[in-house]
Amino acid sequence: MKGFYRVAAASPAVSVASPAANAEAILAQARAASAQGAALLLTPELSLTGYTCGDLFGCQALTEQTEAALRRLTAELPEGFLLAVGLPVAVDDRLYNCAAILRRSAILGYVPKTHLPTYREFYEKRHFVPAALLPPGATVGGVPIGADLLFDAGPFRFGAELCEDLWAVDAPSHRLAAARAHLILNLSASTEAVGKAAYRRDLVRLQSARLACAYAYASAGPGESTTDVVYGAHRLLANNGRLLAESRWEEGLSLMDFRPAWVDAVRRRETSFPELPIPPHRLVPCGTPLPESDGTLAGLDPAPFVPADDAGRRERCQEILRIQTAGLAKRFAHTRSKRLVLGLSGGLDSTLALLVCARLCRARGLPPETVLAVTMPGFGTGARTHANAAALAHALGAELREIPIGPLVTQHFGDIGHDPAVRDVTYENAQARARTYILMDLANQEGGLLVGTGDLSEIALGWSTYNGDHMSMYAVNCGVPKTLVRYCVETVAADSPAPLAAILRDICATPVSPELLPGEQHTEAIVGAYDLHDFFLYYFMKYGCSRAELRDLAGLLLADRFDAEAIDRALAIFCRRFVAQQFKRSAIPDGPKVGTVALSPRGDWRMPSDAALTL
Repeated sequence: MKGFYRVAAASPAVSVASPAANAEAILAQARAASAQGAALLLTPELSLTGYTCGDLFGCQALTEQTEAALRRLTAELPEGFLLAVGLPVAVDDRLYNCAAILRRSAILGYVPKTHLPTYREFYEKRHFVPAALLPPGATVGGVPIGADLLFDAGPFRFGAELCEDLWAVDAPSHRLAAARAHLILNLSASTEAVGKAAYRRDLVRLQSARLACAYAYASAGPGESTTDVVYGAHRLLANNGRLLAESRWEEGLSLMDFRPAWVDAVRRRETSFPELPIPPHRLVPCGTPLPESDGTLAGLDPAPFVPADDAGRRERCQEILRIQTAGLAKRFAHTRSKRLVLGLSGGLDSTLALLVCARLCRARGLPPETVLAVTMPGFGTGARTHANAAALAHALGAELREIPIGPLVTQHFGDIGHDPAVRDVTYENAQARARTYILMDLANQEGGLLVGTGDLSEIALGWSTYNGDHMSMYAVNCGVPKTLVRYCVETVAADSPAPLAAILRDICATPVSPELLPGEQHTEAIVGAYDLHDFFLYYFMKYGCSRAELRDLAGLLLADRFDAEAIDRALAIFCRRFVAQQFKRSAIPDGPKVGTVALSPRGDWRMPSDAALTL
């Protein structure tokens, strides 16, 4: 897929006070990074000299050797490649700790450190002065120097800060991001101490989240002097709050892919960036075409709503259950309802809704029979789901009522002149509306709140009957994608007594079906796999991906599970239904948002119901 770029962070072998040896090591890393598809390489702070030179920074010989090493780097860098290297830069009688941004045959700019540490093992002010002492628009040897430099690589913009700058209250990366940098580089020489790596990791990850950008960090390695401290070659690569690569204690390369267009999309949709004034800065063109990467190191999730590890899934599902329960509790109390009413089919969605109702009763000290679960067998109801519905209600202590809808729907067919042998949309939707009709009246009769069961994936596809299961008094599952509903139920099963756990696991193992037609009716055979639909929904909502991009992404990440034909078929259904079914979303009831992707017409997704299908 186009539009991705690979960034590498290196901790090369360092020879303290030997710029020639360091240039050789950096070039080796640059060639290795370029061979692996990287467009840009970041090295540690003062990597060309070594961070721990001390008073040797004042030696003329070190200055001359550094300049020679810098010339060699610019002469021998791979074509179409950018390098950020650390070195001291003299301007008149002042010395600055800088990041130099290089391409072949050119030094593009120098970025001096803004915040110099003056504590514990660091005392940089003995040798260097801060960036603030440079005059506006400063240059050295015709090359711009300053903390206000923003580098324009064409597809993306990037800036640099150095080590302590990230730890400061007014980190330069804040201003760089406000100037619309997609990527921040941090050249660092951070010493190791117990607990410091975790703090450093949090700083990088959270800064990338706060600034909605990619952030690359490279720290000095064990080759630095160990007179009083040790350096751990900590490399961190993060994008929008997600740590994509990390390495410690080993000299070498770490890589990630990022997509600048997605940085812009997240900032437009989820942050206050569009309101930020762009601060004064100097835009430095990089003037070299950069290679695109294949996106395989971007940390893209084939199941974006579902954490890959068991602990992460469990934590997310528990949090979802807490959010659902809190939202339902407030609505239940506010409406002064006496009961919670819901239709119980024995399928996943109504099971999750019932589990949330049961949690609410336990949390508020209400008797379990406060919940009125209604099973309404129709023309397609299966024995397995019917039995599971009854067993589940019994296990949770809810009151269960069974109201067959066959007689009501058959009479309705006669009233409207519909032939029951014609099993069309009228045949199916009449059953869904009959169930909602019964549930609404029961809620009125019992002074109850009708709890909706439809999930986020169904809302996205419009996979509901308008003014049937589409409607309720509070849609408790409306923020939960189908791929997570199953895991939420499994999470409850894991903490439940054996009889209840067995029921819940059998419900999870039952194929998803509306059960509106006699015989087997499988939803995913009709509309395609929910794994695909949730994939399309996430990348469309999060990044505004086009249809072609969604297809390419699915082909990249899901090819081991779905062939091209299955992907194209599901994508065509998703695109058509997502646009055409907006009228249903425009009239959905309230319900709790549980993640960053949501479809409430009152906040997260506002779309005309008459948008052209060609979109």
